[in-house]
Amino acid sequence: MSIPLPVKIYKIPLLFIYFTLVFSAYSQENRNLLIHSLNRKQIAENLNSAKKWVSYPAYEEREEWSKLPDEVRKTIIKEGEAYLNYDWPIVKASMYLEFTRTGDRSKDAAVNSARKQALQTLMMAELVEGKGRFLDDLVNGVFAFCEQTYWGASAHFYLYGFDGSIANPTTILPDIDDPIIDLMVGDIASDLAWTLYFFKDAFNEISPVISRRLTSELKKKVLHPFYERNDFWWITGWGEGRVNNWTPWCNFNVLNVLLLVEDDPIKKQDAIYKSMQSVDLFINSYPDDGSCSEGPAYWAHAGGKMFDYLELLDKAIDGGIAPVFAHPLIENMGKYIYRSHINDGRYYINFADAPLKIKHNPGRIFRYGEKINDPIMENFAAYLANESSEKDLVTSGTIGDRLRNIFLLTSLNEVPVEAPKIKDYYFPDWDVVIAREKANTGGFYFTAKGGNNNENHNHNDVGSFMLYYDGKPVFIDVGVGTYTRQTFSPERYSIWTMQSNYHNLPLINGVAQKAGGNFKAKGSRYRMKNDQVHFQTDIANAYPNEAAVKSWVRTYEFKREDGLIVRDHFESEKHKNAINFHFMSALPVALKSPGLLEISGDGFAINMRFDQRKLDAIIEPISIEDPKLISNHGKELYRIVYKWKEDKQKGDIKFSISAK
Repeated sequence: MSIPLPVKIYKIPLLFIYFTLVFSAYSQENRNLLIHSLNRKQIAENLNSAKKWVSYPAYEEREEWSKLPDEVRKTIIKEGEAYLNYDWPIVKASMYLEFTRTGDRSKDAAVNSARKQALQTLMMAELVEGKGRFLDDLVNGVFAFCEQTYWGASAHFYLYGFDGSIANPTTILPDIDDPIIDLMVGDIASDLAWTLYFFKDAFNEISPVISRRLTSELKKKVLHPFYERNDFWWITGWGEGRVNNWTPWCNFNVLNVLLLVEDDPIKKQDAIYKSMQSVDLFINSYPDDGSCSEGPAYWAHAGGKMFDYLELLDKAIDGGIAPVFAHPLIENMGKYIYRSHINDGRYYINFADAPLKIKHNPGRIFRYGEKINDPIMENFAAYLANESSEKDLVTSGTIGDRLRNIFLLTSLNEVPVEAPKIKDYYFPDWDVVIAREKANTGGFYFTAKGGNNNENHNHNDVGSFMLYYDGKPVFIDVGVGTYTRQTFSPERYSIWTMQSNYHNLPLINGVAQKAGGNFKAKGSRYRMKNDQVHFQTDIANAYPNEAAVKSWVRTYEFKREDGLIVRDHFESEKHKNAINFHFMSALPVALKSPGLLEISGDGFAINMRFDQRKLDAIIEPISIEDPKLISNHGKELYRIVYKWKEDKQKGDIKFSISAK
């Protein structure tokens, strides 16, 4: 049923011309898939009214909720019982102040996380059981959130304004008169909007004040700021169109709240169109190969959140953007997640701010695969679900995630369980190659990159690689540790995990790679010959002038069952300081004989041969203290340092890596 447009229209700033002009300098192409698919008038004509887009049974439809599998219902109810008579914690002002005083962003985040988990668990338990046992605790939670000045993170106070760097916000405590929308504000608002949707009548039986108060807070904290402001960078990209995963993530949450809370049709229609323009910027920013430069961990919050947004928008406007899902870019953005998968549903190509081990939501991957008609993606989702416990599927994530997964369980059980094992692939825009020895987890898996040092969540890693054997990491990208204020500040590259010296890369004349778009690979070439993969790239430009390097051509020859050869051919303007070759591993390393290192894995050993006449090998243990890194690698890593012994301005170095 279409909603007629009244004569008087409520105005929300729609920056279409501004968006398009500003972003053109940065986009791959001004595709504008959304606003080309659906104009403002068509939104009004197609917008589902009265929340008909919601596909879940209402709280009062007890028969439908009782049809869920008994074990699922029992699990959800048991989880909820742990929060009966819950003492809702508060975020103290001193917790917010920790960020600007010490850089610690964890204290306020921990309380917000605990509150979110309580709300999500109580709501799902009451939905499933339906006896009112959890309602009082839910009401307590609603009031606790309503009385909280700000639902977001201290690390995002820069949205109020900042001095020089986002690590120096001009406001260091939340300002109730200046509401800002960050990722966490959106997540909590979306959960609360679902709570209001399902329990509004039940709350009204207790007191109409509950729903009125919650509606008021959702409008003040989220909807009104979105209607009235365009200076949140995730809407326009710092006024320059430079956006990242925040854009689909925040817009998805705003859209969810908008559809569940706003009753004014004109405000709703205008805000939908505004969000479409913003998400178009994100889609425009993506390369044709669909690669997520932020890494596969961020895919869930980048391409994955974009899919959540598109799926929700499509439901709200009754299938009005269906052609968008058939666009090659949207398909590639989905396929990226299985093309970057290495093994075990946990190991992915973890360039940039990605940990070694990643856990993805099978439901999102399955729904994405359905929309783009990709059975490989659907089967991968079934594989991930099979590797997870049913409890994880129905008791983790936002309320929206839990609802979607609960009602997907049957579908996930009906498709074949199969992990994708791409034999070889090259992302031309990301400049990343992958290849595996066999069409299973056995033998070697190899990946390497060219790229540049201005990628989202960048590490200085142009030319680096990873190597796995029998599905286990041998040469690694260490990944990222626990986020602090330093992580997103001018001091980012003082963190060792961000530096090229702690990637599988050379140190040239005592100088490491530098961050920035000008520090990049050039002349990358990928080719397949006799089933062998060759990848070559010149990484000299990734180093600053003081490295005094003319060219540094790194070549990878992946010979599948015979292993990997890494070659460096380089020429310097002068040889004045150390030239070292670094390799990172989480496995024990030993020098077995001159020119031979052995890396010991679980049930396998890898040999690394080098020319001892040109190189001295040193093995440096690195003790790990960061809890996030420990969870991925244990308490110790190893850096292999090869020191070049020759006093020349040119050199050719070869490393041969094979299974013992």
